[in-house]
Amino acid sequence: MKARSALVYTVLRLLAFLVPFGILMLFPVMQEYYWLAAIFAALIGLSLSMLFLRRPLDDMTSGLAERRARTKRAASDEDVEDAVTDAPETRSAD
Repeated sequence: MKARSALVYTVLRLLAFLVPFGILMLFPVMQEYYWLAAIFAALIGLSLSMLFLRRPLDDMTSGLAERRARTKRAASDEDVEDAVTDAPETRSAD
């Protein structure tokens, strides 16, 4: 996983929440009910991220999948080596 792709996705998700929350807090009724503004901002942020942040999410998840495949492959190579070294040697008698 590239740290840059995770950082970009995290910052964009935070902005998708904080910008609508800031706009909603400009309304006097939302200043009184800040928890309602937070709920609306979370729903707006979720919607925005589902619509516009597909590529950063794909970049981040593909990096995670590559890292998981690498560690799984390394573990399977070690298992094969252990099986070869621990197997009883079969030598033909000449």
